[in-house]
Amino acid sequence: MEEELSKAYDGLVDKLIGWMNSIIEGLPNLAVAILVLVLAYFIAKYAHKLTFKITSKRVKQQSIINIISKLTYIIVITIGIFLALGVLDLSKTLTSLITGAGVLGLVIGLALQGTLSNTISGIMISFREKIQIGNWVETNDFSGEIVDINLKNLTLKQTDNNIVFIPNKTILETPMKNYSLTPYIRVTVGCGVGYNSDLEFVEKLVKATLSDTFKKIDDNKPVEFYFTEFGDSSINFICRFWIEGTRNVHSLQASNKAIIAIKKAFDKEGINIPFPIRTLEFNNNLKLEDLSNASTNKKE
Repeated sequence: MEEELSKAYDGLVDKLIGWMNSIIEGLPNLAVAILVLVLAYFIAKYAHKLTFKITSKRVKQQSIINIISKLTYIIVITIGIFLALGVLDLSKTLTSLITGAGVLGLVIGLALQGTLSNTISGIMISFREKIQIGNWVETNDFSGEIVDINLKNLTLKQTDNNIVFIPNKTILETPMKNYSLTPYIRVTVGCGVGYNSDLEFVEKLVKATLSDTFKKIDDNKPVEFYFTEFGDSSINFICRFWIEGTRNVHSLQASNKAIIAIKKAFDKEGINIPFPIRTLEFNNNLKLEDLSNASTNKKE
């Protein structure tokens, strides 16, 4: 029994000594591997900046520039990791890692289909010319300025300064209104005038007022005026006109300016903008005795 314990002890000591010798022998390689990783990190940062600078000169779309720069950084870091493993003479381990990565990638791909879908969608969105950082868009019941497009989501900054993150997959599957694709916006303003108004004069006055208030963009884009209905207390109309703008706030500002201008023009010409009126008539001839008799008969 003592001999067996002694042999086991000697074997353990020999094993520990062998490991210690291997560690000592591998210290230079370990130092080189760490150096390779450190260099890879700094090279990746430099490559990221250089790629960003080069692509910025040749590509106008900011989202594409960001995607290419990030992919460059990831590729350089990955190469550094493989070189470090090679320095440590872990070729078998490296092969096993590659094989395991393939199997693991398949499992992760099945488990994270939504995440991978967002990643692929993010790449597709980044290369779309009609969706760019800085555009003012409306999608998924949110509107705001695109401040970032990454591999996970699209980031909007709303007018109230709130930040909204929308998954890339949802962006591709949902209609989007982009205010920044065209330099002009059509604004619609509605109002009403009294039934005693001269409708032809009202039309001329509104068109002239809006033409003087807003810069004429094109002869093919005149101010449009249409009476729409006989309302309860007014004859209602809408007027449509074009302005230079790329955001929803420009439309709101133009509507505000147009309403003020129309109101001033109507006040100057004495044109009434009526509001709903309810008329109460007290000319019936019913007496209180008749009302009391009617209520008594109803009870009976």
